[in-house]
Amino acid sequence: MSPGATGPVIAIDGPAGAGKSTLARRLATTLRLPYLNTGAMYRALTHRALDEGIDPDDGPALAGLLRHMRFDLEWSLMPPELLVDGRPAGADLVGLEVEQNVSSVSRHPEVRGFMVAEQRRLGEPGAVVEGRDIGTVVFPDAPVKIFLDAAPSERAGRRTHERGGGGDLAARLETRDALDAKTNPFVPALDAVRIDTTDREADEVYQEALALVRRRVGGVGAAGGTG
Repeated sequence: MSPGATGPVIAIDGPAGAGKSTLARRLATTLRLPYLNTGAMYRALTHRALDEGIDPDDGPALAGLLRHMRFDLEWSLMPPELLVDGRPAGADLVGLEVEQNVSSVSRHPEVRGFMVAEQRRLGEPGAVVEGRDIGTVVFPDAPVKIFLDAAPSERAGRRTHERGGGGDLAARLETRDALDAKTNPFVPALDAVRIDTTDREADEVYQEALALVRRRVGGVGAAGGTG
């Protein structure tokens, strides 16, 4: 897929550590669609706010800061991925301080309204979009909606493997879930297919999701192979 081309929106929702990023990036590569990590957009805002000393509880100030940020897709990559102010979303967005504050930043209606509009702009021509309310709010008409879930202990283990961290990671993840649920209750869209990734290999989950996409939208990305 290239700028100006169109394709389907594949919406992937679920809590942190369920495997959304792994699945979404792989599907995007196979289907030759952009990969949009909406969580990285909220993390980018959180990181910028912390750098500039803006209170994560100050919604109007955060919205003002957000209006000066630019979100695009890097089309030279396969799959195309998110750019923030012309740069790839980097490892600085997954630091502990960002993790501790992103739920507060993302709960403000003025922030969410702006982000949803940007996410629709970026994903509307077609993309694999992952986040927490993609199938219910951002793209309620997406032809494919997947809700990934996993046992809390497994989600914490995956996060530890991906990012490191001490034994309190499970407790932090539980706290993050509770905070996020106040803004985005973890309720799948009525037409979403729920996939429990507990004790399952990433390849098995990928194959199930790819088969679902093929059933729903046909041969999109067939030239991209099976990954």
